[in-house]
Amino acid sequence: MERKEYLYQKLTDIQTEIGKVVIGQENLINRLLIGLFTDGHILLEGVPGLAKTKTINSLAQVLDLGFQRIQFTPDLLPSDLVGTMIFNQKSGDFEVKKGPIFSNLILADEVNRAPAKVQSALLEAMAEKQITIGEESFKLDKPFLVLATQNPVEQEGTYPLPEAQVDRFMMKVYVDYLDKRKELEMIQRVSNYDFNPKINHVLNRSEIEEIKQYVNAVTISETLEKYIVELVFATRNPEEYGLKDEARYILFGVSPRAGISLYKAVKALAFFNKRDYVLPEDVKALVGDVFNHRIILNYEAEADGITTRQIIASILQKVAIGGQI
Repeated sequence: MERKEYLYQKLTDIQTEIGKVVIGQENLINRLLIGLFTDGHILLEGVPGLAKTKTINSLAQVLDLGFQRIQFTPDLLPSDLVGTMIFNQKSGDFEVKKGPIFSNLILADEVNRAPAKVQSALLEAMAEKQITIGEESFKLDKPFLVLATQNPVEQEGTYPLPEAQVDRFMMKVYVDYLDKRKELEMIQRVSNYDFNPKINHVLNRSEIEEIKQYVNAVTISETLEKYIVELVFATRNPEEYGLKDEARYILFGVSPRAGISLYKAVKALAFFNKRDYVLPEDVKALVGDVFNHRIILNYEAEADGITTRQIIASILQKVAIGGQI
């Protein structure tokens, strides 16, 4: 029990260290940590200036892991990401030069600015945890985590992410503006000429693996397991759950990865809250982040201004805990 308390304190220390630089994004940090301890890639969406990149950079500094930032642009090539074969004049042979993807934490900044051929290279890394260069495949180091950002406002020079790739992200987290008090604190602190805080290492690799084991050991009742399945099926067959209005807008429900991701994520959230069991509140807190990018709406929904978040809110109201399977 003492060891577990030690690790709980480490999680608090991470929040404290990142809080030296980033003001008021506790929810964002929480979701990034869930991804870290469940091997789930995270997609962050928000307007510029909300500290998405800064938060990921700060997280990398508190962890004893390899970190690479890749700025996605329209002229980016797959070889810029994964590496390429180069000719060695001394030996007369081609050799592999590995790209920045060969690290532990990958910040894919403005990920939707790169064309499809780059996205396909990233997809292999996310899905298979390996990279193919020439005729040879290379396994990526563990842990391997892609933390991507995208700006939903500016569409010029952007490419929509393939649905198969979006589905590989465990969660899509919407980053919102700060409240007035936090905004004032941010302005006061960041505007200071001497603002250059030092972020200290908090977690090493062995401690990360240890927390993963504790998260995996968190129990989830059969009732909540069935609840997760019911939520998944409510997106696929909404009319069966009394969601007739919502059924008009849903083109496709969530994939099987949604249930898997939600199952893993709620266990991590329970551990963060110092519990070894999952509560219904954990499921309700995370279902939005796990489902919102996997529900595909039709053009009628866009015309009526309906969002996936509204659909998920309706599903939570209609689907009861303890359904029969």
